[in-house]
Amino acid sequence: MHYSYPQTPGDHVSRVHVPRWSIAAGECVALIGASGSGKTTLLQLAGGILGVADGSIQVAKQSLGSMPEPKRRRFRLANIGFVFQSFELLPHLTVDENLLLPMRLLHQKRLSTEIHSRVDELCDQLGLSGSIRKRRPERLSQGERQRVAIGRALVTQPSVVLADEPTGNLDPALKRSVVELLLERCREDHATLVMATHDLSCIDQFDSSHETSTVLQWQGRF
Repeated sequence: MHYSYPQTPGDHVSRVHVPRWSIAAGECVALIGASGSGKTTLLQLAGGILGVADGSIQVAKQSLGSMPEPKRRRFRLANIGFVFQSFELLPHLTVDENLLLPMRLLHQKRLSTEIHSRVDELCDQLGLSGSIRKRRPERLSQGERQRVAIGRALVTQPSVVLADEPTGNLDPALKRSVVELLLERCREDHATLVMATHDLSCIDQFDSSHETSTVLQWQGRF
């Protein structure tokens, strides 16, 4: 599988090549590597956010490469929980509204009691209970925004969770509890978890770890 980075006239061609990368359903994997090594690119390719130049990507037995964009977007919403490194919270929505956004985008206008109970449980586990749930992102700390992003990724009970440096803005005590929560929820739901990190202190809890350098190869990087 190849992905080519967008380029401007005069730039050298920059591509990544993934010969083969396979993760079993339900496996919890740490993707480790230094900043700039390609972790985010790999996760965005696996999540169907970036399209491949050639080759194929299969997620949950579906071929993302052959899907038209609208179908791929809906598949992503229903099956993949993505924790973005930059959070990607909508500034005009409260914590509760950001958490429920994936369900709204799936056109579930009337949310069930079960979904609201799931949000309550996630808020309790992530330390987001009480009045904080009515705040907008501008009134949240970096760590609180990170936890909202994690809760939003888990709310649909996806079959695959892709987490891009989800502990980067957390203090050491909360860092380990968040990793444990991600692992616990994914194992309860039999979901596959791939977490990108350069922090080696938590990878002992994962089923396996993969170095970015062993998964992808840079071609013509400038």
